[in-house]
Amino acid sequence: MTFNDLQLLRNIQQALAEEGYEVPTPIQQQAIPIIKEGIDLVGCAQTGTGKTAAFAIPIIHQIHPIVGSAKKRKNIRALVITPTRELAIQIQESFETYGRYTNIVSTVIYGGVSQVPQVDQLKRGVDVLIATPGRLLDLHKQGHVNLDHLHHLVLDEADLMLDMGFINDVKKIIKLTPTNRQTLLFSATMPLPIRELAETFLTQPKYVTVTPVASTAEKIKQYVYKVEKEDKRKLLLQILNEYSGAQILIFTRTKHGADNVVKFLKKQNFTAEAIHGDKSQGARQRALDHFKSKEIQLLAATDIAARGIDIESLPFVINFDIPNIPDTYVHRIGRTGRAGNEGLAISLCGKDEWTYWLAIEKLIRLKIKVVENHEWVWNETKVNTLPITEKGVPQKKDFRNKKKGNGGKHFFGNRSKKK
Repeated sequence: MTFNDLQLLRNIQQALAEEGYEVPTPIQQQAIPIIKEGIDLVGCAQTGTGKTAAFAIPIIHQIHPIVGSAKKRKNIRALVITPTRELAIQIQESFETYGRYTNIVSTVIYGGVSQVPQVDQLKRGVDVLIATPGRLLDLHKQGHVNLDHLHHLVLDEADLMLDMGFINDVKKIIKLTPTNRQTLLFSATMPLPIRELAETFLTQPKYVTVTPVASTAEKIKQYVYKVEKEDKRKLLLQILNEYSGAQILIFTRTKHGADNVVKFLKKQNFTAEAIHGDKSQGARQRALDHFKSKEIQLLAATDIAARGIDIESLPFVINFDIPNIPDTYVHRIGRTGRAGNEGLAISLCGKDEWTYWLAIEKLIRLKIKVVENHEWVWNETKVNTLPITEKGVPQKKDFRNKKKGNGGKHFFGNRSKKK
């Protein structure tokens, strides 16, 4: 199948051809015909599979005949809700790219910046609005956002909105929209609250799943290094020198950890910046722009901040810290190997993180190659692991004594001295 087979408007086909789009990805092949028919859709697809184009292209196809002349007053016909500023900006760029030969006007609104330019654009008229939940509700309350003419509502990265605590805001937004809208929900995973959301607010939706939940891209080469925790920086430096000049995204578990990694890298004369929740929206966007334009080589990021990073040709990610939630690993390495490209993911695993690593391997159903031929490898005999539950989560120990007064014998043995 090619994009020509999808019978899209010539305006869109011309823009796609200029972008070099010939064959739609699996999510695009399945979702675009359904959306064109006006049917509600639930799409489950991992990051990097072309989800944005899967809904942006058919929405442009649907509303282009409606918006008419550029001189005509614009009403909001499509609303895309997404959890972060970075994602919102990238989605708006996609609408501009695919709709460059139409009269469709799109704009993006998000918090953390002055609302004045956003309000001015809304007053001039907008066909497609991409928004984060908080700023949208705020501007609607002020009377700047009118959703009465809405045709399409898209809930993008629904599982991330759940993780970030936006689901109640999303429900409020949905209730502000016309009941005869077409609703599209996209999510990388389908936890129970997301399924309940779909069942409540979508009308007889079709479900499209293009990759199994918690799968990893086939073209991503994955390696794990066993390394003592205190030696991770030394090993990181060795890897960076080995892949000299490569543009690399480095994941840490905490904001403080990201800042410390950047501080260390700058001392080693690398160009690096951090992106995490304590950074202002402007600082996060500047760091992301510098990374995209290759002004900096290395970007250290926490998981929430990095979810909005979409760089088509990013070749390399490093897990400086192993995530304690297995699903997070899938999202992290999904930053590379996007749109069918090859990628590389390297993880630095300390003894205290090995249980997390086993949970990851159980979830993705792969045995990742272990690299041990380096000078900072840890002694495997000292590693204590916990059982892994069926859901791929490390099972916590119960340190309560099975019998009162047994001296902790159940887990730690008899501590009494030999006579």
